[in-house]
Amino acid sequence: MKVPFSWLKEYVDIDVSAQELEKKLFDCGFEVEELIDLRAGIDRVVVGVVTEAVPQEGTHLHICKVDCGAYGRDIQISTGAPNVYVGMHTPAALDGSTLPGGIKIKKRSLQGVESNGMLCSGEELGLNDDLYPGAEVYGLLDLPKDTVPGTDICEVVGLNDYLFDISITANRPDCQSVLGMAREVAAALGKPLKMPATDYTESDTVDERLDITVQAPDLCPRYLGHYVRNITFGPSPRWMRRYLDL
Repeated sequence: MKVPFSWLKEYVDIDVSAQELEKKLFDCGFEVEELIDLRAGIDRVVVGVVTEAVPQEGTHLHICKVDCGAYGRDIQISTGAPNVYVGMHTPAALDGSTLPGGIKIKKRSLQGVESNGMLCSGEELGLNDDLYPGAEVYGLLDLPKDTVPGTDICEVVGLNDYLFDISITANRPDCQSVLGMAREVAAALGKPLKMPATDYTESDTVDERLDITVQAPDLCPRYLGHYVRNITFGPSPRWMRRYLDL
Protein backbone atom coordinates (compact mmCIF):
# COMPACT_ATOMS: atom_id res chain seq x y z
CA MET A 1 0.00 0.00 0.00
CA LYS A 2 1.32 3.44 -0.92
CA VAL A 3 1.04 6.17 1.70
CA PRO A 4 2.14 9.80 1.14
CA PHE A 5 4.29 11.23 3.92
CA SER A 6 2.35 14.51 3.72
CA TRP A 7 -0.96 12.68 4.26
CA LEU A 8 0.35 10.98 7.41
CA LYS A 9 1.37 14.42 8.68
CA GLU A 10 -2.28 15.52 8.54
CA TYR A 11 -3.11 12.98 11.26
CA VAL A 12 0.12 12.98 13.30
CA ASP A 13 2.60 15.74 14.22
CA ILE A 14 5.60 13.89 12.78
CA ASP A 15 8.91 15.34 13.95
CA VAL A 16 11.27 12.90 12.23
CA SER A 17 12.45 12.59 8.62
CA ALA A 18 10.88 10.16 6.16
CA GLN A 19 14.01 8.01 6.43
CA GLU A 20 13.77 7.88 10.23
CA LEU A 21 10.07 7.02 10.04
CA GLU A 22 10.87 4.22 7.58
CA LYS A 23 13.19 2.66 10.20
CA LYS A 24 10.60 3.04 12.96
CA LEU A 25 8.00 1.29 10.81
CA PHE A 26 10.44 -1.58 10.24
CA ASP A 27 10.94 -1.77 14.01
CA CYS A 28 7.15 -2.04 14.42
CA GLY A 29 7.00 -4.99 12.02
CA PHE A 30 5.99 -3.19 8.82
CA GLU A 31 8.03 -3.88 5.71
CA VAL A 32 8.59 -0.69 3.74
CA GLU A 33 9.30 -2.13 0.30
CA GLU A 34 10.32 1.26 -1.07
CA LEU A 35 10.61 4.85 0.05
CA ILE A 36 9.93 6.92 -3.06
CA ASP A 37 11.27 10.47 -3.30
CA LEU A 38 8.70 12.37 -5.38
CA ARG A 39 11.32 14.91 -6.40
CA ALA A 40 12.47 12.25 -8.90
CA GLY A 41 15.93 13.76 -9.03
CA ILE A 42 14.74 17.32 -9.74
CA ASP A 43 17.49 19.74 -8.73
CA ARG A 44 18.14 23.46 -9.32
CA VAL A 45 14.71 24.04 -10.83
CA VAL A 46 13.14 27.19 -9.40
CA VAL A 47 10.35 29.67 -9.97
CA GLY A 48 11.32 32.14 -12.68
CA VAL A 49 9.51 35.32 -13.74
CA VAL A 50 9.78 36.28 -17.40
CA THR A 51 10.70 39.98 -17.48
CA GLU A 52 11.41 40.15 -21.21
CA ALA A 53 10.43 37.95 -24.19
CA VAL A 54 11.73 39.01 -27.60
CA PRO A 55 10.99 36.93 -30.72
CA GLN A 56 14.19 35.73 -32.39
CA GLU A 57 14.02 36.63 -36.05
CA GLY A 58 13.78 33.69 -38.42
CA THR A 59 13.05 31.16 -35.66
CA HIS A 60 10.16 30.00 -33.50
CA LEU A 61 12.14 30.98 -30.37
CA HIS A 62 11.75 33.78 -27.86
CA ILE A 63 14.85 35.15 -26.12
CA CYS A 64 13.76 35.72 -22.53
CA LYS A 65 15.19 37.47 -19.52
CA VAL A 66 14.16 35.63 -16.38
CA ASP A 67 14.18 36.74 -12.75
CA CYS A 68 15.11 33.73 -10.58
CA GLY A 69 15.56 35.57 -7.29
CA ALA A 70 18.81 34.73 -5.49
CA TYR A 71 19.95 32.63 -8.48
CA GLY A 72 20.01 35.67 -10.78
CA ARG A 73 17.60 38.40 -11.80
CA ASP A 74 18.56 38.75 -15.44
CA ILE A 75 19.15 35.20 -16.71
CA GLN A 76 18.90 34.77 -20.48
CA ILE A 77 16.94 31.66 -21.52
CA SER A 78 15.57 30.84 -24.97
CA THR A 79 12.30 28.98 -25.32
CA GLY A 80 10.17 27.67 -28.17
CA ALA A 81 7.02 27.47 -26.03
CA PRO A 82 4.10 29.26 -27.71
CA ASN A 83 2.50 30.47 -24.47
CA VAL A 84 5.42 32.43 -23.00
CA TYR A 85 4.63 36.06 -22.05
CA VAL A 86 6.14 38.89 -20.02
CA GLY A 87 5.14 38.55 -16.38
CA MET A 88 4.74 34.77 -16.57
CA HIS A 89 5.80 32.78 -13.51
CA THR A 90 7.11 29.42 -14.71
CA PRO A 91 9.62 26.70 -13.73
CA ALA A 92 13.17 27.58 -14.75
CA ALA A 93 15.75 24.78 -14.95
CA LEU A 94 19.06 26.54 -14.36
CA ASP A 95 22.46 25.71 -15.78
CA GLY A 96 23.57 22.46 -14.10
CA SER A 97 20.05 21.42 -13.13
CA THR A 98 18.50 17.94 -13.33
CA LEU A 99 15.03 16.91 -14.51
CA PRO A 100 13.22 13.57 -14.00
CA GLY A 101 14.92 10.69 -15.76
CA GLY A 102 18.36 12.11 -15.07
CA ILE A 103 18.14 14.75 -17.81
CA LYS A 104 20.90 17.34 -17.34
CA ILE A 105 20.36 20.95 -18.36
CA LYS A 106 23.43 22.95 -19.40
CA LYS A 107 23.82 26.37 -20.92
CA ARG A 108 24.19 26.13 -24.68
CA SER A 109 23.68 28.01 -27.89
CA LEU A 110 20.24 27.87 -29.53
CA GLN A 111 20.12 29.26 -33.07
CA GLY A 112 23.29 31.21 -32.30
CA VAL A 113 22.03 32.72 -29.02
CA GLU A 114 23.26 31.58 -25.59
CA SER A 115 20.58 30.03 -23.38
CA ASN A 116 21.47 29.58 -19.71
CA GLY A 117 18.86 26.98 -18.86
CA MET A 118 15.36 25.91 -19.87
CA LEU A 119 11.83 27.01 -19.07
CA CYS A 120 9.72 23.94 -18.30
CA SER A 121 6.30 22.46 -18.97
CA GLY A 122 4.43 20.43 -16.39
CA GLU A 123 5.13 17.25 -18.33
CA GLU A 124 8.88 17.88 -18.18
CA LEU A 125 8.58 17.89 -14.38
CA GLY A 126 6.61 14.62 -14.40
CA LEU A 127 3.33 16.34 -13.49
CA ASN A 128 -0.25 15.92 -14.68
CA ASP A 129 -3.43 17.89 -13.96
CA ASP A 130 -4.28 15.76 -10.91
CA LEU A 131 -0.91 16.47 -9.32
CA TYR A 132 -0.93 20.15 -10.29
CA PRO A 133 -3.70 22.05 -12.17
CA GLY A 134 -2.64 23.20 -15.62
CA ALA A 135 0.27 20.77 -15.87
CA GLU A 136 -1.10 19.21 -19.06
CA VAL A 137 -1.41 22.51 -20.94
CA TYR A 138 0.67 22.56 -24.12
CA GLY A 139 3.60 24.85 -23.41
CA LEU A 140 5.15 26.19 -20.23
CA LEU A 141 3.59 25.59 -16.83
CA ASP A 142 1.91 28.87 -15.84
CA LEU A 143 2.36 29.28 -12.08
CA PRO A 144 0.34 31.60 -9.80
CA LYS A 145 1.52 35.20 -9.71
CA ASP A 146 2.18 35.06 -5.96
CA THR A 147 4.94 32.46 -6.31
CA VAL A 148 8.29 33.92 -5.27
CA PRO A 149 11.17 33.95 -7.80
CA GLY A 150 13.94 31.54 -6.83
CA THR A 151 11.67 29.23 -4.80
CA ASP A 152 12.40 25.52 -5.23
CA ILE A 153 9.81 24.32 -7.74
CA CYS A 154 9.18 21.11 -5.78
CA GLU A 155 7.82 23.16 -2.89
CA VAL A 156 5.44 25.00 -5.23
CA VAL A 157 4.00 22.00 -7.08
CA GLY A 158 3.96 19.55 -4.15
CA LEU A 159 6.85 17.30 -5.14
CA ASN A 160 8.72 17.87 -1.86
CA ASP A 161 7.18 14.68 -0.51
CA TYR A 162 7.85 10.97 -0.03
CA LEU A 163 5.72 7.94 -0.75
CA PHE A 164 5.92 4.90 1.54
CA ASP A 165 5.22 1.60 -0.26
CA ILE A 166 4.28 -0.61 2.70
CA SER A 167 3.60 -4.34 2.63
CA ILE A 168 0.57 -5.02 4.84
CA THR A 169 0.24 -8.60 6.13
CA ALA A 170 -3.11 -10.41 6.12
CA ASN A 171 -3.44 -10.20 9.90
CA ARG A 172 -3.39 -6.37 9.88
CA PRO A 173 -6.45 -5.29 7.88
CA ASP A 174 -6.74 -2.34 10.29
CA CYS A 175 -3.69 -0.86 8.58
CA GLN A 176 -5.04 -1.05 5.04
CA SER A 177 -5.84 2.65 5.03
CA VAL A 178 -3.94 5.89 5.54
CA LEU A 179 -5.73 6.49 8.83
CA GLY A 180 -4.85 2.97 9.98
CA MET A 181 -1.16 3.53 9.22
CA ALA A 182 -1.33 6.96 10.88
CA ARG A 183 -2.54 5.25 14.05
CA GLU A 184 0.55 3.03 13.99
CA VAL A 185 2.81 6.03 13.32
CA ALA A 186 1.26 7.89 16.26
CA ALA A 187 1.95 4.91 18.54
CA ALA A 188 5.52 4.54 17.27
CA LEU A 189 6.29 8.22 17.87
CA GLY A 190 4.31 8.57 21.08
CA LYS A 191 2.17 11.28 19.49
CA PRO A 192 -1.61 11.83 19.62
CA LEU A 193 -3.69 10.82 16.60
CA LYS A 194 -5.69 13.65 15.04
CA MET A 195 -8.90 12.09 13.75
CA PRO A 196 -10.40 13.50 10.53
CA ALA A 197 -13.72 15.31 10.73
CA THR A 198 -16.66 12.97 10.24
CA ASP A 199 -19.50 15.33 11.17
CA TYR A 200 -22.44 15.98 8.87
CA THR A 201 -25.84 17.68 9.01
CA GLU A 202 -28.82 15.40 9.55
CA SER A 203 -32.47 16.38 9.05
CA ASP A 204 -35.88 14.73 9.28
CA THR A 205 -36.39 14.85 5.51
CA VAL A 206 -38.08 11.71 4.17
CA ASP A 207 -37.89 10.64 0.54
CA GLU A 208 -40.52 8.20 -0.76
CA ARG A 209 -37.92 6.57 -3.01
CA LEU A 210 -36.13 5.28 0.07
CA ASP A 211 -38.24 2.41 1.34
CA ILE A 212 -36.59 -0.23 3.52
CA THR A 213 -38.32 -3.40 4.64
CA VAL A 214 -36.62 -6.11 6.70
CA GLN A 215 -38.12 -9.36 5.44
CA ALA A 216 -36.13 -11.62 7.77
CA PRO A 217 -35.94 -9.87 11.17
CA ASP A 218 -34.56 -13.01 12.78
CA LEU A 219 -31.48 -12.76 10.52
CA CYS A 220 -31.28 -8.97 10.35
CA PRO A 221 -32.97 -7.35 13.36
CA ARG A 222 -31.90 -3.82 12.45
CA TYR A 223 -31.20 -2.14 9.11
CA LEU A 224 -30.66 1.59 8.57
CA GLY A 225 -30.72 3.69 5.43
CA HIS A 226 -29.83 7.37 4.92
CA TYR A 227 -30.77 9.58 2.01
CA VAL A 228 -28.05 12.00 0.86
CA ARG A 229 -29.24 15.07 -1.05
CA ASN A 230 -27.96 18.40 -2.39
CA ILE A 231 -25.04 16.76 -4.13
CA THR A 232 -23.19 18.97 -6.62
CA PHE A 233 -21.41 17.08 -9.39
CA GLY A 234 -18.00 18.43 -10.32
CA PRO A 235 -14.27 17.77 -10.16
CA SER A 236 -12.97 16.34 -6.90
CA PRO A 237 -10.94 18.79 -4.81
CA ARG A 238 -7.27 19.12 -5.71
CA TRP A 239 -5.99 17.51 -2.51
CA MET A 240 -8.06 14.38 -3.18
CA ARG A 241 -7.04 14.12 -6.86
CA ARG A 242 -3.39 14.54 -5.90
CA TYR A 243 -3.43 11.85 -3.22
CA LEU A 244 -5.30 9.39 -5.44
CA ASP A 245 -2.85 9.96 -8.28
CA LEU A 246 0.24 9.28 -6.17
